[in-house]
Amino acid sequence: MFTGIIEEVGRVTSIEQRGGNRRITVAAPQTPQELKEGDSIAVSGVCLTSLNIKRNSFCADLAPETWARTSFSQLRENALVNLELPMRADGRFGGHIVQGHVDGVGKLVGLNRIADTDNWWLLIDLPREVAKYTVYKGSISIEGISLTVAKLEGSLCTVAVIPHTIAMTNLNSLRPGDAVNLEADLIAKYVAKMMGSELGQNSLTVEELVRQGF
Repeated sequence: MFTGIIEEVGRVTSIEQRGGNRRITVAAPQTPQELKEGDSIAVSGVCLTSLNIKRNSFCADLAPETWARTSFSQLRENALVNLELPMRADGRFGGHIVQGHVDGVGKLVGLNRIADTDNWWLLIDLPREVAKYTVYKGSISIEGISLTVAKLEGSLCTVAVIPHTIAMTNLNSLRPGDAVNLEADLIAKYVAKMMGSELGQNSLTVEELVRQGF
């Protein structure tokens, strides 16, 4: 389990086709020193298994499903990726529950400076499979980063980003139109599933549950 607090930004140095899988190599000065072969690591919000660990790099294999259903399908060499190690049992819960299981891929609409501040508005176009679990002031994982929804207008989600987050993540390397990994709030997904079952429906959006008084 992860919490969406990014520990380091790595750089993809190679992408190799290996049979049906792809193997990526990620260079990073700190994270590999804490990894052991087979450990889990979140790479831009995707839970992967670390392999071939060296002093300043590690590898991970991407199955075709992972490649197709995440932003990795657009990954290029030298891309910056957010890295987070799993939460320790005795650690602080800094963000929200993040599993590293991507629910959908969104599109970066813009990263715009907020007037007269050092903060930024991050605008993401959400696919329906994520939008239905997204609520105002709720949590969302974008590229593995735990963020809070500031505004929702249809499928357009806006979050406020502070300078520290810009400095410590890959957000500043992204451009409008880029794909981003999204993970909806786990609690919202369970609530929607349970309430939908009680009402004799397959599933309801969180907003529909609110309208019905839940």
